[in-house]
Amino acid sequence: MNLYPAIDLKDGVCVRLLRGEMTTATSFNDDPADQALRFAAMGFEALHVVDLNGAFEGHSVNHNAVSSILDVMHAPVQLGGGIRDMEGVERWLDAGVSRVILGTAAVRNPAFVKEAARAFPGHVAVGIDARDGKVAVHGWAETTDMDAVDLARAFEGCGVAAIIVTDISRDGLKSGVNVALTGQLADAVSIPIIASGGLKNVDDIVALKNRPGAPIAGAILGRALYDGDIDPTEALLAARD
Repeated sequence: MNLYPAIDLKDGVCVRLLRGEMTTATSFNDDPADQALRFAAMGFEALHVVDLNGAFEGHSVNHNAVSSILDVMHAPVQLGGGIRDMEGVERWLDAGVSRVILGTAAVRNPAFVKEAARAFPGHVAVGIDARDGKVAVHGWAETTDMDAVDLARAFEGCGVAAIIVTDISRDGLKSGVNVALTGQLADAVSIPIIASGGLKNVDDIVALKNRPGAPIAGAILGRALYDGDIDPTEALLAARD
């Protein structure tokens, strides 16, 4: 299982939110490149970056912050937030992002997502953010009537590299990752599934690895890692065992 420390960017700094609400932002580091290097020094071999402003505004906003991360990182960086067209996909892949994450576009324009996945195999992921099993879009501000599992199935066989599934109700709360929802998607599709939202300690990593059914490909580490509730060495060992 791969672990992805998260850097969420709001107004150029690293923050964490509660349930995706921008008004709850807590700043952890005003230097995104420094935070990226800290995670690399801990031994993590990939990074999950989200342009929060971009997710709400519908286009990339934190260009400079993301570029500063790419300048110092040698490990793969996956980026989401505000990427809604092919130009945006190409621009970020050319800039050095290893994988772009398409969320709102997956609901509003699935044909574009499939086109991008076919054009850049292995470099396009789908972000499925769910509230009570229903997909949310536009920075989680709007909940649709679409089931998360149905959306995942819509991208089977088109070259999507991974699906990042986030339980919004748990995000930032350290209340425990939603193993059931993550597993439901993993069992429904052949696309690798990455868990996100609420992960609180190493036991959550073990629970994801040990669940019956299809394996979980990865997990996003957020507030619990920033707060020191997760020891990086223990987490990486648990993910590799």
